[in-house]
Amino acid sequence: MKILILPDREAAVAACVDLIAQTLTATPDAVLGLATGGTMEPVYAGLLARARAGEVTLNRMTSFNLDEYVGLPPGHPQSYHTYMQERLFGPLGFDPARAHLPRGDASDPMAEAVRYDAAIMAAGGIDLQLLGIGGNGHIGFNEPSSSLASPTRVKTLTRATRAANARFFGPDETVPQFAITMGIATILRSRHAVLLATGGPKAAAVAAMAEGPLSARCPASALQMHPKATIVLDAEAAADLELRQYYETVHPQGQEVSLD
Repeated sequence: MKILILPDREAAVAACVDLIAQTLTATPDAVLGLATGGTMEPVYAGLLARARAGEVTLNRMTSFNLDEYVGLPPGHPQSYHTYMQERLFGPLGFDPARAHLPRGDASDPMAEAVRYDAAIMAAGGIDLQLLGIGGNGHIGFNEPSSSLASPTRVKTLTRATRAANARFFGPDETVPQFAITMGIATILRSRHAVLLATGGPKAAAVAAMAEGPLSARCPASALQMHPKATIVLDAEAAADLELRQYYETVHPQGQEVSLD
């Protein structure tokens, strides 16, 4: 696990965008695993800015999103289909055939989860998986107690996760209780996992992920087993890391040290 600590949120976001751009420059038709949430909004804005400046090509990639709420059709304002359409796919003019998300309104959500996992494998797997982290250590919607060998499946959301996501819903709307999510095993099959965390509220979860025991209590700790995981943090999200000085020595200001 490589841990990059940047001085502030803007620098951390820029470093994350750099990693995605590097992947797409080397492999324009790469398969990306995409995430949603407030942390990712500036990442997609940064990617769009670079695409418009001609610095990176996005229209040849294929994407698979991490998750979707069960019960929400693609056109629902709070669906992740809508999130991605508004923040990346629409402004980019992205080919809908290349953008994949679970169908939250599928008549059989469990069968839809199996289909989605198979579609990822049929596409050749994910080259770069973008991740955020929840305050309770979840990645995707893999809540605490999730099996570390789990495939894509239907998962019950905790009260804490639903409360955290309530800000995206109207006062008269109820946050769905279930979601289809890539499993932890699905995430670990990616060739490169990039997790971005910013802000003090994520510090405890980040420390548990990176330095705590490998445990279903903190699902993100499974990334300790990933052969190529890069954790991009701002100073606030890194505040609880006991080995922070070491990480900053190995990768000062988030930069790799050449040994040549």
